[in-house]
Amino acid sequence: MGETRKIRTGRHCIFMMHVHLVFVTKLRHNVFTDAHLTRMEEIMRSVCTDFECELMEFNGEDNHVHLLVNFPPKVAVTKLVNSLKGVSSRRLRQEFPDLVQRYWRANKLWSGSYFAGTVGGAPLTAVRQYIERQNRPV
Repeated sequence: MGETRKIRTGRHCIFMMHVHLVFVTKLRHNVFTDAHLTRMEEIMRSVCTDFECELMEFNGEDNHVHLLVNFPPKVAVTKLVNSLKGVSSRRLRQEFPDLVQRYWRANKLWSGSYFAGTVGGAPLTAVRQYIERQNRPV
């Protein structure tokens, strides 16, 4: 079994659950650079680790990001999403003053909505390739 078939175990269960998440910036403003996305990936990996999840793939463009997360059944996707968006918004605005200037009025980086799709119909390799091929800003 390869990396995409990594079966995890819990105390009373065996599982392999993945979710594809997409977060869009507030008002779809084009604000991200490669430096923003690099730091955001570090922050989101840390949040995933706190939830006992694994961020398998991360990439994005100037106004949205894609994540592929392997998560245990005890984690509610909504709680994970709230934490990922909240922590990343707060830390990025602290570390990058240019983001604060862009969103000074709303004091939010992300749109209130998000996409979450379970991955199972398409092979994980196809989803990973899709995320890898995002047109990352320079």
